[in-house]
Amino acid sequence: MKLQEIRELFINYFKNLGHEVVPSSSLIPHEDPTLLFTNAGMVQFKKVFLGEEIRSYTRAVSCQKCMRAGGKHNDLDNVGYTPRHHTFFEMLGNFSFGDYFKEEAIFFAWEFITKYLNLPKDKLYVTVFKEDEEAVNLWKKIANFSEERIARLGEKDNFWAMGEVGPCGPCSEIVFDQGEHLGCGSPNCGPGCDCDRFLEIWNLVFMQYEKTETGELKLLPKPCIDTGMGLERVTAVVQKVSSNYEIDLFKGIISEIEELSQHKFKENKETEVAFRVIADHIRASTFLLAEGIVPSNEGRGYVLRRIIRRAERFGRILGLKEPFLYKLVEPVAKEYQEVYPEVKENKELAQTLLKFEEKKFLETLNFGMEILEREVEKLREKKVKIIPGELLFKLYDTYGFPYDLVRDYVLPLGFSLDLEGFETLRAKAREESRKTWKGVLEKIPSGIKNLLEEGIETNFVGYETLEAKSKIIGLIKEKENLYVITEITPFYPEGGGQVGDTGWIIGKSGKALVESVEKLGNLIYHRVRKIDGLLQEKEEVILKVDQDRRFHIARHHTATHLLQAALRKILGSHVRQSGSLVDENRLRFDFTHFQSLSPKEIKTIEEQVNQWILENHSVEDFWMKKEEAEKLGALAIFEEKYEDLVRVIKIDGISIELCGGTHVKATGEIGLFKIVSEGSVASGIRRIEALAGLKAFEKVIELEERLFNLAQTLKTSPSEIEKKLNSLIKELETLKQEVKKLKSINLKEELENKLKEVEEIKGIKVLITSFKSESLEELRELGDYFKNKIGSGIFFLLGERKEDLLAVCMVSKDLTQKYLAHTLLKGMEALGLKGGGKAELAQGSFKEKRPFSEIKEAFKKILLSL
Repeated sequence: MKLQEIRELFINYFKNLGHEVVPSSSLIPHEDPTLLFTNAGMVQFKKVFLGEEIRSYTRAVSCQKCMRAGGKHNDLDNVGYTPRHHTFFEMLGNFSFGDYFKEEAIFFAWEFITKYLNLPKDKLYVTVFKEDEEAVNLWKKIANFSEERIARLGEKDNFWAMGEVGPCGPCSEIVFDQGEHLGCGSPNCGPGCDCDRFLEIWNLVFMQYEKTETGELKLLPKPCIDTGMGLERVTAVVQKVSSNYEIDLFKGIISEIEELSQHKFKENKETEVAFRVIADHIRASTFLLAEGIVPSNEGRGYVLRRIIRRAERFGRILGLKEPFLYKLVEPVAKEYQEVYPEVKENKELAQTLLKFEEKKFLETLNFGMEILEREVEKLREKKVKIIPGELLFKLYDTYGFPYDLVRDYVLPLGFSLDLEGFETLRAKAREESRKTWKGVLEKIPSGIKNLLEEGIETNFVGYETLEAKSKIIGLIKEKENLYVITEITPFYPEGGGQVGDTGWIIGKSGKALVESVEKLGNLIYHRVRKIDGLLQEKEEVILKVDQDRRFHIARHHTATHLLQAALRKILGSHVRQSGSLVDENRLRFDFTHFQSLSPKEIKTIEEQVNQWILENHSVEDFWMKKEEAEKLGALAIFEEKYEDLVRVIKIDGISIELCGGTHVKATGEIGLFKIVSEGSVASGIRRIEALAGLKAFEKVIELEERLFNLAQTLKTSPSEIEKKLNSLIKELETLKQEVKKLKSINLKEELENKLKEVEEIKGIKVLITSFKSESLEELRELGDYFKNKIGSGIFFLLGERKEDLLAVCMVSKDLTQKYLAHTLLKGMEALGLKGGGKAELAQGSFKEKRPFSEIKEAFKKILLSL
């Protein structure tokens, strides 16, 4: 029976028993911020179990995509070394929400594995919580088990809790005996033993209690059932193989790895581990990429990057030193295309992203491995068997080389790792990085901190009005700055990527210009500059926001939302905001993407945003519970902290985002949108800068003026500029060819004379000469000319420039057994030559000019010494 058939059989079995078939939820647990990834089937039902959500059904069945890499449940480091561990896997589960309980759950499980999967009854055992006599008796009744087939275990193994408080209960695991040959040999070996003989295949959780804050267990009025069975694991049992990696699911992937590496899966223990790692990690990577996660240095993206890099490291063991993972997306997509269509739909994107990430990391890996191999050799010579924390941290911090890759390389060589030293240095580095943040906190005036500690809060009314009356409740002067705190303010404080408002505070006794507004907790404070008179504490004042400036900011902020929607529509759903800045003059938007945007893509994005502006879509803002907003599909910044009640900005038919910023009422108010630049700010992060409204119009006018001025310079009209430039470029190319032709006539004569300078040293033809040359490329071409003319020999050519000397060294292939170009070049370092290369070609430059005769003699001496 194939894995696909087992999945269908399980779903249909429970469907026929009245269970609602619930599709797998995303690997990103949108309704559970406590989890990095969905790691069990019950995650999408968590609120149902907690009584916070009521669904139209009381029985459910699912096959859930799960990830256990990063966070509390992390199997990443075990993958490859055991036959069972995975990062990505599927979990089969049946659930009851106050419907059936223990007896039915045990009966269903027993019937399915014995009658439908046909597992031999004499190979099956169960574990139960030691105090759960009800479960023991039910197993005896339903499965006809004797006491010997039931293992009573403690709370650690057989009692499940959702958290410190809340639903919990005993559980019972069905165990399959794989045979004595996989056992530990201990006379006490049995279910619950850590060896491979007794394999847990299905966990039945009986949620019958609620744990209170005092630790008391109260019976739930409606007990629930939550079960989970690893699909890959049970498939291995059904297919009678000793490893999950030998089931039908992995055959296509393993076969492709064999083809790429020219190694066999079970060639030896080392290759078997490497195959397992790569097979698992390509599956995990493909699914994560299909869900819009891209490699990065934070959160889920960082976990993905670690998975990819670990697979690359094990690829080297198989001799795969070029990007290869992207070639394995195809067999993964083929295997899952019917069940999870998103994998097939995002196949090309996954391949592109993987290839890009692989190329980038291989550069790091090659360089890092060279350093590691060199350092390991030094430690061996000193007979030291511990990799120092300083080396681990240097590789990690300076070269981006993960410590787990170091571990995977050195452990088979008999080395251990100084993890304590590594963690100490990493903690120190983190502390250093926090200093800037601490410095910002220290800049907050002490008077503001005092007001916050007193519980003073400001009521923000800036969404509804740009002018408000309020009483001054704090006037704080610190150094050259004056801060005003009022009970109410319409001034938007800097935050969420948007700058703070400016404007005026006007009282009977004085007037002040608001230069910046900030927020600490729920306290908003205005930094002001006196214009006239003096403001007084407890005085009632009028607070007026600069309306024009606010409107320019609002245009740019709404345009940012349109930009993100256009990017996701045109580039793909992997696009996520990773930073932004919105002010009255421009917008800056950082987003996840793997390569630079083409001019065509930029034009298409710009056109799409302007199309939406012309369509004048309404822009709504409203408050709602965070969970409800997420159900609507509202975009949020990953790991951004949100309150339970969130503000939602909805642009009708285009986008919906969690956002606390200020916006226009309809997209038509933006007027015009113009992208001015696109570039990279970090690995996998791109940045677009753009203008909206009047600022965009001013930019267009500026570009028109520059075009007109250029036309005047070229003595043509703006519409004829391209034609005129092409004509001039053509004319320039013709002149270049004529100059080159004249030069070649003179050069031919010069080269023939240079051939007369060839001399023999130790029976080898050697040419040491110089030219007036401005580029290494030109010198290499000259070197190729002499190699073709002379054949076997060594050629050292100098290029005389105004400020320095270039150098190219070439050695014909037949002489590289004894003479290496890069070694010969290195021998000239004493004269100030810096460079490098390979056996047949090396190049560099001298720091300063030296007499040709001195260089020539030095090179000859090096040749004679070899």
